[in-house]
Amino acid sequence: MPHSYNKLWTHAIWATKDRYPLILPEIESILYGYITEQFKSLDCPVSIINGMNDHIHCLFLLNPQKSISEIIKQIKGSSSHFLNQSDLIKEKFS
Repeated sequence: MPHSYNKLWTHAIWATKDRYPLILPEIESILYGYITEQFKSLDCPVSIINGMNDHIHCLFLLNPQKSISEIIKQIKGSSSHFLNQSDLIKEKFS
């Protein structure tokens, strides 16, 4: 019986709420490191992650057991929670 194989690279882009410039240079590496670890925990290895002060670009390998929306929802929620709990920025991050 033949087996199927898939390897889907996904380029996801998401922005801060109302595109406020909340991703400051001094927190970028901390935030991107946290997001990379979250992707790893979902079995979605990250090739590259970068962005601007109001949005993030991420290229990752999609886990075939999960949907894109499920993964992005988890990443966005956990990273917002992480930033809000760590007091790295003055404003509420969303």
